Amino acid sequence: MPTTAAPVRPTWWPRFTSSIRSTALTARIGRVLGIAFGVCFLTGLLSALQYEPLTWLPWPASPPWLYRITQGVHVATGTACLPLITIKLWSVYPNLFRFPPVRSLQHGFERGSIAVLVAASLVQLATGFFNALNWYPFGWDFVVVHRYLAYVVIGALLLHIGIKLPDIVYGLRAKLADADVLTEIPWDENPVSHSIAGDVPPPPTPGLSRRGVLAASGIGVGIVVATSVGQTVTPLEPIGLLAIRRWRQGPQRVPVNRTSEQAGIREAATAPDWTLQVTGAQPYVITLADLAAAELTEDRLPINCVEGWSVGATWRGLRLLDLVVRAGGGPRSSVRVVSLEQGGIFTSSVIGGAQLGRALLATHLNGERLDLDHGYPLRLIAPNRAGVLNTKWLSRVEVRA
Repeated sequence: MPTTAAPVRPTWWPRFTSSIRSTALTARIGRVLGIAFGVCFLTGLLSALQYEPLTWLPWPASPPWLYRITQGVHVATGTACLPLITIKLWSVYPNLFRFPPVRSLQHGFERGSIAVLVAASLVQLATGFFNALNWYPFGWDFVVVHRYLAYVVIGALLLHIGIKLPDIVYGLRAKLADADVLTEIPWDENPVSHSIAGDVPPPPTPGLSRRGVLAASGIGVGIVVATSVGQTVTPLEPIGLLAIRRWRQGPQRVPVNRTSEQAGIREAATAPDWTLQVTGAQPYVITLADLAAAELTEDRLPINCVEGWSVGATWRGLRLLDLVVRAGGGPRSSVRVVSLEQGGIFTSSVIGGAQLGRALLATHLNGERLDLDHGYPLRLIAPNRAGVLNTKWLSRVEVRA
């Protein structure tokens, strides 16, 4: 039977000789990256439930810092994934230049699945970072795309793990210093590569060793995380060089995502004839004079934002449930609060269940009358709730049965 000759690699085709890269090194980096992706995905699902809550799974009001933890972990792991995926791609990118580029239908499917995984992951992480910066150079709804793209990333990751499982098992079992050399030349004739490598002699690793790569990677990722989580973990705030928002720099010691000027409500919010319309079975109106004369309740609640920053604060204001009862509702009512802002994405929000019982319509923050950028004259604040759903500059409260 005639045999088909193997394709000859062109002389201009890229060649790589480093002995640092190996299946063992890649598998170890990939394990950490996979865990980070999994944690980021699960905490992201919890964040998505803030926007579209399940009627049979309402968010609890206690502990009030729960969302602060889950969203802080979500953003921290997403931040860690940025350098991690860069290191992972560095460890395998010579595979892009294996010759021939596609050896079979199965190999083509494998490379196509990797392309989907890499592209979706990079878009997901980059746009997530842009969202933390409040910068949206893309023309789509970030919340919707970010949520659905997460399923693409996790699906592609699980497919990749299934395809590469023999190599992953070999890489994690092999000794780091003794494992195969991923970029040994010639690849196509290398009998000791990937999951069929078995026991191989230790390769020479000039300069930085494989253990050195892992150590440097761990230190680097650790520094990135430690200098960014100060926006949530307040004891680390002094070293938060990469923290996008820091509570010391915000008015009344709380950061601001969207200012009153950006919302275009400065005149409406400071108008002397401002009123809060409360609708329901027994509608009524609250004026500025009513706010000044009202008996206020104080509570310690964190403000948590989807961008990853959060800070504990002392709030004082009207108990929302008291307003609901006065309007003819009760603890099981669904309440919609509406902002003075017009045309924004989060100009209203709905609250109910356990959160309603502890929610305040705040007039004061950290002992001072609300700053205009924090929602003056009145804003919602509730436990375990995304910051964008704690609506500012209130104009109306709608009590539903």
